Amino acid sequence: MVSEVWYTVLVGLVALERLAELIVAKRNLAWSLSRGGRESGFSHYPFMVVLHTGLLAGCLLEVWLRGDDFRPALGWPMLALVLAAQALRWWCIRTLGHQWNTRIVVVPGLPRVTSGPYRLFAHPNYVAVVVEGFALPLVHTAWITAAVFTVLNAALLAVRIRAETDALRSAHA
Repeated sequence: MVSEVWYTVLVGLVALERLAELIVAKRNLAWSLSRGGRESGFSHYPFMVVLHTGLLAGCLLEVWLRGDDFRPALGWPMLALVLAAQALRWWCIRTLGHQWNTRIVVVPGLPRVTSGPYRLFAHPNYVAVVVEGFALPLVHTAWITAAVFTVLNAALLAVRIRAETDALRSAHA
């Protein structure tokens, strides 16, 4: 029971981090729109919100309902991955500055960011999402949540990355 309580605290902290992201995203959306930014790919956004909310809820429901014990050999490495994913996400947010958003918004005339983690690969924020999506549930052996989120997130990212790539290509053509 003690490990479930600590896991609930962890998921709560991740939820607070997500709320902080939404505050940053809202501020950045206003900044981008005031500079002529255009949003695209908005049809999949509600699904993304439901999926990410479902990840957090699924983690808690599965752990509390299934009652699996914390397994240190799995849990501690997964916790390290969760923390690494958070660090990568905030590196992305810091690198993109006002251009970072949970929505796909491109401001015409701004150069494409190629510094920070973006010099290493095109979509580092999505790497953070993928890692967090399987690691957070597996901190406390919520393998069903990890599997379901991973499959649904793969489908979502296929749509989202295509929409983002198209938006960036048309803005920088």
